[in-house]
Amino acid sequence: MTHAPAPSDPRPGVDVPDGRGRTGLDRVGRDLRGNPDVVVRDVEVTSDGWHVLRRTTFDLRRRDGTWTVQQRETYDRGDGATLLLYDLGRRTVLLTRQFRYPAYVNGHPDGVLLEAAAGLLDADDPETAVRREAAEELGVHVGTVEHLFDLFMSPGSVTERLHFYAAPYAPADRTDAGGGVAEEGEDIEVVELDVDEALAMCRDGRISDGKTVTLLQWAVLHGPFREGRR
Repeated sequence: MTHAPAPSDPRPGVDVPDGRGRTGLDRVGRDLRGNPDVVVRDVEVTSDGWHVLRRTTFDLRRRDGTWTVQQRETYDRGDGATLLLYDLGRRTVLLTRQFRYPAYVNGHPDGVLLEAAAGLLDADDPETAVRREAAEELGVHVGTVEHLFDLFMSPGSVTERLHFYAAPYAPADRTDAGGGVAEEGEDIEVVELDVDEALAMCRDGRISDGKTVTLLQWAVLHGPFREGRR
C-alpha cells in the first residue's frame, strides 16, 4: 500500500528539493493580478516529476457578475520552439519522423509521427533553441531564421507557449546526419518531402502533428510557397 504523506511531512518540490532540486513549486500562479475576475486561492503540486502537474483552486467572476469556485489542473513543461526548414527552389521541406508514446496510447496506429523540428527552450532563448534542435534532429546548420508567431497549443491544460520559426535550407546546409541526442532516448529519422506531398499528408492524416500542420499551412498561405511568389 502506498503511504500518503501526512500534512506535516516535507513535500518534495514544495518544502524540500525534489529530484531536480526545485522547491516552492506551489507558489506558481499565486501572485497573478492581471485579470480582476480571477482570484487564485490555492495551488497544490500533484506530481513533481520531470515536469510539474498542479491543481489550482480559484474564484472566477462570470459575465453576469456572479462568482464561482473552480479547479483546474495544469501541466507545466516549460515553453518550446519549432522550426520549419524549406527549400524554395526544390519546393521541399525537412521534417523528422519519431515515435511518440502519448499519440500511440491515444489511438495513433503506430505512434510514429512526422513533425517539424522542435524542443523545449530549457535555458535558451527561442531562436537559440530552434538552431539547437535543427542541428541535433536534422543535422542542419541554420542561417537566418524568421519568427512567425507564438501559440498556446493546448491551453485547456498545458501551460506551454510554442514559438514558431521558419528558415531556408539547401542540401549543403545538411552538415550532419541528425537523428537527435541518443543519450536522451531520441531516435529520429530525417525526412525530406515535396511541399505539395506534405500538404496532401496533412489532409489524409499521415501528418497529424498540430505544430507541423500549422507551419505547412503558413508556408503555402503566407510564406515561401504562397501563390505568386517565386
